[in-house]
Amino acid sequence: MNKPGLIMIFLMTPLSFASANEIDSLLAGYRNDGAAEFSAVRGKLIWTTPRNIDGEQRACSSCHTADPVASGKHVKTGKPIEPIAASANPERFTDAAKTEKWFRRNCKWTLGRECTAQEKGDLLTWLGGQRE
Repeated sequence: MNKPGLIMIFLMTPLSFASANEIDSLLAGYRNDGAAEFSAVRGKLIWTTPRNIDGEQRACSSCHTADPVASGKHVKTGKPIEPIAASANPERFTDAAKTEKWFRRNCKWTLGRECTAQEKGDLLTWLGGQRE
């Protein structure tokens, strides 16, 4: 591997670790809130399963796409959405307060209610395993 390639890996590595550490911290908090073992399978189901909310079919994948390493687009506003997988967007999940804010907003829109600690943990477990 050439030097620029090694430098790029070195520069990207701390961001990946930072995100993994923050995800681990969030998961620990959800366990403290009473969540059981997390499941990537359940997380994927939450992500892809449409629900009828106010007469509309909604799923996380409605805006973020079924592939979390891809960019999405808000279904109502058309506003672009950066990839949600930390592997494709190292800024994701690095700020716990911001993560919780978006869980609150998006769960209410998608599920018609706030997500439980179990659902958040399942989603993060699945999203954390998605690679470019």
